Amino acid sequence: MKKWLFRGLIALASVVVSVTAIGSVYEAMGRREAAIDFPPPGKMVDIGGRSIQLDCRGTGSPTVVFESGLDMHGSLSWAAVQDAVAETTRACTYSRAGIMWSDPGPVPRNGKSIAEDLHAALERGGEQGPFVLVGHSLGGPYAMTFTKYFGNDVAGLVLVDPSHPEQTSRFKAVRETEPSAMKIISKLGTALAWSGVVRALQPLFPGVPNQLPETARAVTAYASTSLKAAVHEIDAMEQTLAEAGTFRRLGNRPLVVLTSMAPLPAGALAAMKMTPEQGRQFKEIWKGMHDEEASWSSSSQHMLIPDAGHYIQFDRPAMVTAAVSSVVARVRGKLK
Repeated sequence: MKKWLFRGLIALASVVVSVTAIGSVYEAMGRREAAIDFPPPGKMVDIGGRSIQLDCRGTGSPTVVFESGLDMHGSLSWAAVQDAVAETTRACTYSRAGIMWSDPGPVPRNGKSIAEDLHAALERGGEQGPFVLVGHSLGGPYAMTFTKYFGNDVAGLVLVDPSHPEQTSRFKAVRETEPSAMKIISKLGTALAWSGVVRALQPLFPGVPNQLPETARAVTAYASTSLKAAVHEIDAMEQTLAEAGTFRRLGNRPLVVLTSMAPLPAGALAAMKMTPEQGRQFKEIWKGMHDEEASWSSSSQHMLIPDAGHYIQFDRPAMVTAAVSSVVARVRGKLK
């Protein structure tokens, strides 16, 4: 009996070793293919021993700098918008540390460290202000924190369905927060990324609606390496929101806030364990917080987009382009 048990354990160990070896080879091949199929747009900028991917197009001033939300899209979050903006002024997108092509950075990955990285990338990449910052979702607090520390460079802002410093506590009026299953899955995925599991399973997860197919393929190709950085940003979110909450005065800088008002889809309601009525309340709280954010500047505009979801830049890219153009025009008027 012991002999057969021993042989069984040996066989099981052999299978585990074989599967592990196959998975690691699969992952290594996937990473090489990603580098070949989807090279970094723009250039890699050394910010002191590590590189940040920076993609700047067009000419003119002010320079528009795009900040993505808490996702793994990096500079590609603005693929449907950047070229349109670049027709009239300089437009720069980038990927935060560890996302897509950029090298990982030290933790914590909070708003201050991210603002410092962006400032270094722009400076060493030869990009000069004044800047108009465009932040989506958590990119809103990141943009506010950048303005807090490097305000002399910031002439205007566009906040695209932005996060709010107090959103966690305010959403408790609708539902109590609880450990996120997605956060747990993401951390597990980070631990197993080397094994090829993330690469194999990533196509099974739903992408962002109206995302460009080529963008989706590139994001999927780099998901196994981007995931860890995204988890680090999730871990630092409390710090990020707290830091952003200390700065809410933009003076007379031109500001446009865009709010997605499309009802939450059934899948999102199910994921958040909310009823349709709770979903409606959620959107009202979201709008109210954006009303507040619009009040942070004496020269602001708050636009409601009734037929767009959270990724307004994919659902209604022309609306984002128009908002950016209006802020650029106002900044130019002030600079004359």
